[in-house]
Amino acid sequence: MSTAPAPPRASLLLLAYLAFVSLGLPDGLLGVGWPSIRADFGVPTEAVGLLLTAGTVGYLTSSVLAGFTLARVGVGALLAGSTLLASLALTGYSLSPGLAVLAGCALVLGLGSGAIDSGLNAYAAGAFGPRHMNWMHAFFGLGVAIGPLIMTGALSAGLSWRWGYGIVAAAQIALATAFALTVRAWRRGIPGPAESVGTSPASSAPPAVRVPILATLRLPAVWSGALAFALYVAIEVAAGLWAFLLLTDGRGLSAVVAGGCVSAYWGSLFVGRVVQGVVAERLGATLVLRASLAGMAVGAALIAVPGPAALAVLGLVVVGFAAAPVFPLLTLTTGDRVGAAHADRAIGLQIGAAGVGAALVPAGLGMLIGNTSVQVLGSALLVLALALIALYELGAHRSAGRRGPEQPGPDGPAPVEPGPDQPGTPVRSGTGQVGGDGQTSGPVRPVVDGR
Repeated sequence: MSTAPAPPRASLLLLAYLAFVSLGLPDGLLGVGWPSIRADFGVPTEAVGLLLTAGTVGYLTSSVLAGFTLARVGVGALLAGSTLLASLALTGYSLSPGLAVLAGCALVLGLGSGAIDSGLNAYAAGAFGPRHMNWMHAFFGLGVAIGPLIMTGALSAGLSWRWGYGIVAAAQIALATAFALTVRAWRRGIPGPAESVGTSPASSAPPAVRVPILATLRLPAVWSGALAFALYVAIEVAAGLWAFLLLTDGRGLSAVVAGGCVSAYWGSLFVGRVVQGVVAERLGATLVLRASLAGMAVGAALIAVPGPAALAVLGLVVVGFAAAPVFPLLTLTTGDRVGAAHADRAIGLQIGAAGVGAALVPAGLGMLIGNTSVQVLGSALLVLALALIALYELGAHRSAGRRGPEQPGPDGPAPVEPGPDQPGTPVRSGTGQVGGDGQTSGPVRPVVDGR
């Protein structure tokens, strides 16, 4: 008889949700605030790439190093310190005298955010279970949706963009205080592995599969998957970052209305992650992924069509809702594409590629917009969406060829003949099987990103 892990404490769940809201707030601030920041500092539109690159460097660095920090100080102390670091960086934003200082603050903000993301994911993977894990990531979308409203409210009131960052900095300080007061609770809340009576943890754990690193790096599916993640996050971030400029300069909306529309885009990501997670459990990951990728292309086409602002707003909402389940479902089906023995390494490469795509592609789009027109945004998003569809279908085709007819796919096992020794019992082969809800079993541990 197994002992199930105790349910997570409500106070810790609430703090985890609020932490992911806080991760999303700065992303939502930048898209609406950048035109004002650019005007204040007298820099070109594409200078936002410096901030994105600095933030990504900090985020990737702290995400990798957070595992070593967790072993020494514990998740509670890590979250308290990282949230305090993020609040100091946002305070620096509000007081920054120029772009160079702002870039330094972006680096520090990335360091804090990456550690928060990594620490909470490590804790939630063992303590919260799949439902709360999905909802926690959905709250990131809520934070990004609230961010434009905060910045729009400040600008509409005649205040500087600095007030938007100052308000979020104050909220981060309050959250850091809450983490500091609950350090011991986070340590007590970490459940141990479920053990059967008379069975040691070592004997109940799945056997480790050791493969050479070069064997993983030689797999084409690993690199096509990493590129797919880079493309997906590039679409998500670029649409949110440049939508405000498109709707104001390109389609003639007022700043207040455009800010609300950008919030609607991020809000559709939040709603989509809540709703389509349930849909994926019933219809399977493959069907939902294909429909979502097609929906992203349709939304991008609506943005690209010259027409009224309402058409572009509709396209943004379609892109957001369709994109919502793509990242978690692609992550959960990594083992099916590359094999269970390579899944952990492939997931690490995918998360890294996602960070690179989030920094480089939106920055490159900024240069393109600065040299042409903001109207090019929709066409660029459409090209990226079509490339993502092609990469996914290529990976699905390779996965089907590698798996064969008797091994299970992301939507459950293929029909097979009964085994010769046990009539009526299907034959299953391989490890890390994937059930109808897209969840893996066996040694593969799915990871869902803070975005």
